[in-house]
Amino acid sequence: MTTGSAVVRVIIGIFGALLLLGGLGLALSGVPGGVFGAVFMIGTGAVLLIAAVIEVSRYRSEHAERARQDPGPGGGETDGALEPRFRPTDEVFIDPTSQRRMRVYTDPATGERRYVAEG
Repeated sequence: MTTGSAVVRVIIGIFGALLLLGGLGLALSGVPGGVFGAVFMIGTGAVLLIAAVIEVSRYRSEHAERARQDPGPGGGETDGALEPRFRPTDEVFIDPTSQRRMRVYTDPATGERRYVAEG
């Protein structure tokens, strides 16, 4: 995860929390007609909070995210970053965004999957 994406994630999370809290406050205030605005604010705030929490780069391992490694080509793991326990599979696909050919690697012991751009 790059620093820029972390900052954007935090900003989205803060904005979502403010909308959620503002909507709850509006709903509890008893302002006539405020329920409609409150529902919109609560819903939008909840969606933004959920997006900020679960957003991650595509095809990335949890290890790479926690170590804050830069994404590799196609959004997957960086070249040479895989541990020796990962074995290449016959599964390949074209990433629809980057148009890069991605190969799937798995850990036979755990079934964990990693994705690495080829070529």
